[in-house]
Formats: sequence, C-alpha cells, structure tokens
Amino acid sequence: MLELVAQDLSLAYQGNAIIHDLSLTIPAEKITVLVGSNGCGKSTLLKGLARLLKPTSGGVYLDGKSILAGSTKSVARQLGLLPQSPISPEGLTVKDLVSQGRYPYQDWRQQWSIQDRQIVREALEMTDLTALSDRPLDTLSGGQRQRAWIAMSLAQNTKILLLDEPTTFLDLAHQMEVLDLLYRLNQHQGRTIVMVLHDLDRACRYADYLVAIKAGRVFAAGTPAEIVTAELVEAVFNLKCQIYPDPIAGTPMCIPIGTKTFNPEATDGNHPVRPNLLGSLKPLEAEKVLRTEL
Repeated sequence: MLELVAQDLSLAYQGNAIIHDLSLTIPAEKITVLVGSNGCGKSTLLKGLARLLKPTSGGVYLDGKSILAGSTKSVARQLGLLPQSPISPEGLTVKDLVSQGRYPYQDWRQQWSIQDRQIVREALEMTDLTALSDRPLDTLSGGQRQRAWIAMSLAQNTKILLLDEPTTFLDLAHQMEVLDLLYRLNQHQGRTIVMVLHDLDRACRYADYLVAIKAGRVFAAGTPAEIVTAELVEAVFNLKCQIYPDPIAGTPMCIPIGTKTFNPEATDGNHPVRPNLLGSLKPLEAEKVLRTEL
C-alpha cells in the first residue's frame, strides 16, 4: 500500500508561514478529510502534499521517499490533485479533458496505446459521463463538470487522490453526488482519498479519518467519533454547538448555537436560539426519521 507522510513539515505562501512543523500520516486506502476555519492552512497543506509547494523545512514522503526526489511524471503516476474550482479552456470536451489524465504516461512521441484509450473509457463509465463525452465542459452543470474533473484524475490512474473543496459552489444534490462518487472509488477500488471540506457534518459522514487544522498545525486527528466534540468545534471553529448523532449515518452532527462570544442566556430576541429549549435537546433517533420514497 502506498503511504503518504508529512514529517515536521513547514510551508509558506508568498513569504508568509502557513504550516508549522506539522506531522501527519495519511491512512492508505481510506478517506481522510481536512477540516478547519478559513485561513487555517488546509489548502496549503494539500498543495504541500501534492508537491505544488516546496517545504521551508521538513518534508513529504511517498512510500518512504521524498516527494521531491522523483520526476514530475513519476509522482503524477502515483498521486493526483484536483484543485479548487479548476478552469478549463473554452470549447474543451469532456473526453478531451479526461484524456489529459494520461499525460504522465506519454513518452516524447506522445503516442496513445490501446491501454490509454481503455482507461479513459473506464474513467468516463465510472463517473457516468459516457453519454456526455463529446459535450463541451462549459455546457455542463456544476455537478457534471466536477465529475469530469474527477474522471480526469481517474484516468491518471493514481492510488492517491487529493481534492481541494470538491463540493464548492455545488447545490446540495450535486454535493452528495460528488461525495458518493468518491466514496465508491474508495470502497470498490481501494483508492486513498484526501480532501478538504468546509461542511463538518459531511466530513464526519464520509471520513474514515478526520484531521482538524488550527493555525497551521494539527489540532486533533482520528475517526470522527473519536475527536468531534463540542469542545473541539469551539476551539477550532470559534463556534458554540451541540453534537448529536446523525439520524441517518450515526456519525457526529453539529447543531450550531452561536459564535464563541454568544451568550444564549442574554439573548434579546434577535437570535433564533431559544434559551429555554437548550437544556431539553435530546439525541436524534434514526428509527424515528421518516423518509418519503419518490
């Protein structure tokens, strides 16, 4: 199994130190989600893991070797990155985009093999994009476009896939579509998934391993059940909340109360929290949730 490790890693962006002496081992063949407040260093850390930022100290190791030691193409055969809100050239079709994932395997002659064509075809099938393969990307919905970018990463045929906020700007249905796709890739193909998510409830539902980042350091790491508490949310997100079981998945679910400085006992009617009900909250029971079959 391919192991990705950050050891005493420090990263800077435009001269500003962002990540400080951070050590983290990404569990192989699991889904790891990075969470934290805006500006805490999640995306910077992801770029460091993907070799897009050179460490100021420490290092990133892929299967025991420095990620800086190999060629760009050799690293790209093992690790793929989907950046936040990628931009594609106008008129580029879905199939053309997905085909770009085979670049790390092309030699100087840039000749395509039968295997290249087969892998692109399979990537389109896995993301349910075969029927849309000749459509320009700019004619697709947000969810379809994001699936196309994921298909390109699949065509890259890496064991590790890094994604920076893959659900940004998507409506709720398309968010779930993308997250379900990533879950299937992990479960059925054993791909290691590392992604940044803003939604803590979604992160808890999909993550095998959750990493909470605060001020460029790992504040806590473990399974969602192990680390997600009201105290952690207050410390990392500056948010008072209650934690209850997700009625569908049983994973931790955050019910916000207010910011860290909010005093529910002193509310003047300008806040939706009703202090008299705070003490009566009870954990939700999954068996009491009614679902309508459409």
